Amino acid sequence: MLSIKKLLAFLLLPLLIAGCSTTPAAFTNLTPQDQFRNPNGLYPVEAAFSSRQQTLRWDSMRPTVMVGTDFYPMRPTPLMKNRYETLIPVPAGAKTAYYRFKFDYDYTGFGKAETNSTLSPVYQMRILDK
Repeated sequence: MLSIKKLLAFLLLPLLIAGCSTTPAAFTNLTPQDQFRNPNGLYPVEAAFSSRQQTLRWDSMRPTVMVGTDFYPMRPTPLMKNRYETLIPVPAGAKTAYYRFKFDYDYTGFGKAETNSTLSPVYQMRILDK
């Protein structure tokens, strides 16, 4: 017969596993999927970043947009919290653009600052002719 300690450990195991499986960061792509062709070839992209990581240093956030192998720095959206925006170039005549967000940031480790980064899934923007 199981002892009470073993039974309690067996019953608490699912709670421990569920508690450790939370996602540290979440992206929200705020960019419309369809945009009309812009004569200057620049298109706005915007993202929101959220995290429950208590040791994250929000003032160290360095967001970028990756288009192929090129990186474009993002800036904070005015009057909004944890939202960032930038313009990305799309070649004339292109019908789609693929991009992803990369957020580099510092967090407090065991007595010192450490660096981490989070990468979003790949997003697609369709360029429509007027």
